[in-house]
Amino acid sequence: MNRRECLRIGALGGALSLGQLLQVREARAADPKTERSAILIFMRGGPSHLDTFDMKPDAPREYRGEFNTIPTRVPGIHICEHLTLTAKQVDKFAIVRGLSHNLADHGIGTRYIATGNRPLPTIDYPEFGSVVSRRFKVEQDLPAFVSIERSLHGPGYLGPQFASLDTGERPRAGRSFNVRGVTLGNGLSLEQLDRRQNLSSDLDGLFSSIEARDPQLTALNEFDRKAYSILSSARTRQAFDLAGESKSIANRFGSDETGQSLLLSLRLIEAGVRFVTVIVDGWDTHQQNFRELRSRLLPSFDRSFAAFLRTLEDKGLNDSTAVMVTGEFGRTPKINPNAGRDHWPRAMFSLMAGGGVNCGQVFGASDEKGTGPADGGWTPDDLAASFYQNIGIDPRTEFHSRTGRPITLIRQGKSIPGLLG
Repeated sequence: MNRRECLRIGALGGALSLGQLLQVREARAADPKTERSAILIFMRGGPSHLDTFDMKPDAPREYRGEFNTIPTRVPGIHICEHLTLTAKQVDKFAIVRGLSHNLADHGIGTRYIATGNRPLPTIDYPEFGSVVSRRFKVEQDLPAFVSIERSLHGPGYLGPQFASLDTGERPRAGRSFNVRGVTLGNGLSLEQLDRRQNLSSDLDGLFSSIEARDPQLTALNEFDRKAYSILSSARTRQAFDLAGESKSIANRFGSDETGQSLLLSLRLIEAGVRFVTVIVDGWDTHQQNFRELRSRLLPSFDRSFAAFLRTLEDKGLNDSTAVMVTGEFGRTPKINPNAGRDHWPRAMFSLMAGGGVNCGQVFGASDEKGTGPADGGWTPDDLAASFYQNIGIDPRTEFHSRTGRPITLIRQGKSIPGLLG
């Protein structure tokens, strides 16, 4: 707090509490001109960097594996032969190689990646979407943060009011998508919902004097109003209804859950949701790594991600949406006896797109066998700082606990040089 702020508070006769002042300072740091919505595509399980976007064709066979590389649309960039559609879209995203950390557990690794801070026992850091929900405004009838199927971590010290709306399931082609907290179930109509809400409002009036003295009750009442707005919103229900998408676009994504989830993420952003997390499962390939990648994982991701990039541009969302693709770690450079690869956080990759990303480039590198960074490398903290910077949030922003304790959003990381224009 500088001298001028202290004098202003004194002039107001203490009209602002310390907590209110801290909230004003946090809000002032946001610049609507640079705000972007965002989508996080999380490849849960730990995708193999050596068999996707950081291949080592000159390494010994027990390291390089069974797949060959193919050239992409950008001269000099080569990726896996089973990513043919994505190869044609490389000019629409950047590849970050040489990412490294040392947390090989799925849970802890996910927590590190999802928050951009190495886990500590004393601070529960929030995931990306919760921070965006806290900082950016959204229309009353829309959720600020949606996780398709469930969240990666949670709102941490920001509090439950900034948690994601979890859909509870993933969309499937040809099936009605019932979203927990949005879809009206058990035959409930909007008219019945209105009657319930009016009754609730009447009862709330009886307890208004008690509520005014209890901030927890006030918060609950605010959540109730928000829930009603979402439930009664035609705009929100339409955003979740994939049947409303044009066939020309919907057909790009195929019928599997990955494609349908990525299509849904774009519809939600288009409607005004500020952050969407999409989880793509199945990348924990301890056994039969190459069979699983070749027959199932890579064809699905290739079609879905290529369609996603093309549609992001066609819908006019590319400049206003920051995108990050990542997992919690990479996989062992040396193939195990089960034709699989095990957990390996010392080397991994990420993809960045949208907003201010300098696309069609590779940033960083791993060594000749993909065992670790070729130079200093980047950390999950650096990756998170870059993502936040692209979203329009300063990674050095300070939030405050209920007791006024200042907590820096990203403790250690700095935006990756050159990644953002």
